[in-house]
Amino acid sequence: MSAAPHLPTSTEEDYLKAVLKLSADAGPDASVSTTALSAELKTTPASVTDMIKRLGDKGYLRYQPYRGVSLSPEGRRIALRIVRKHRLWEVFLVEKLRFRWDQVHDTAEQLEHIRSPELIQKLDEFLGYPKFDPHGDPLPNEHGEIEARNTRPLADVPPGTEVTLARVTLHTPEFLQYLDRVGLVINTPLTVLDHLPFDDSRLVRIAGKDLQLSKLVAGNLLVV
Repeated sequence: MSAAPHLPTSTEEDYLKAVLKLSADAGPDASVSTTALSAELKTTPASVTDMIKRLGDKGYLRYQPYRGVSLSPEGRRIALRIVRKHRLWEVFLVEKLRFRWDQVHDTAEQLEHIRSPELIQKLDEFLGYPKFDPHGDPLPNEHGEIEARNTRPLADVPPGTEVTLARVTLHTPEFLQYLDRVGLVINTPLTVLDHLPFDDSRLVRIAGKDLQLSKLVAGNLLVV
């Protein structure tokens, strides 16, 4: 009888997911620096170096000195599977258990390491095959495919334009609680009224009320 295939540990999965996240804007073959990886995972550079070697030996990462690390095809497949599970659990927690969108990240971080493919398939079916999580992040399907959506930062929208909030790129509880407080949730329609050069803020109208958004806030909201 042949031995069971090695499965990455939850810590190894966290590293692969972090590389995927950090390389998302630059393409699947983009390299990620060990410094960026250390900051993302809040661990020491020495620990990152050790893990990179381990994941490289297992064929999940490719390492080039002075350039950083990138995911191998198998590493990318695993990372996308973890992201898929994480975002499905976030949908479940918000839609079915009535968690707030600022509460779900840590719990989903634990649930994403569950191994059962059948459970995740049933969960996807139960939720109606969602394409986006509660923060508007795209949800990979069972084949690791992600539906592209033509979004742009609210900060880039010219005055006089009507848009809809599609995605929030900063997920800290404080930021999400602030958005709740001012009435900015996913699928909220809004109109950009003005760009205020003094502090680079944006004046928008939401449900008939005018609201001034800082450069930081506007830069972390993606709209369609």
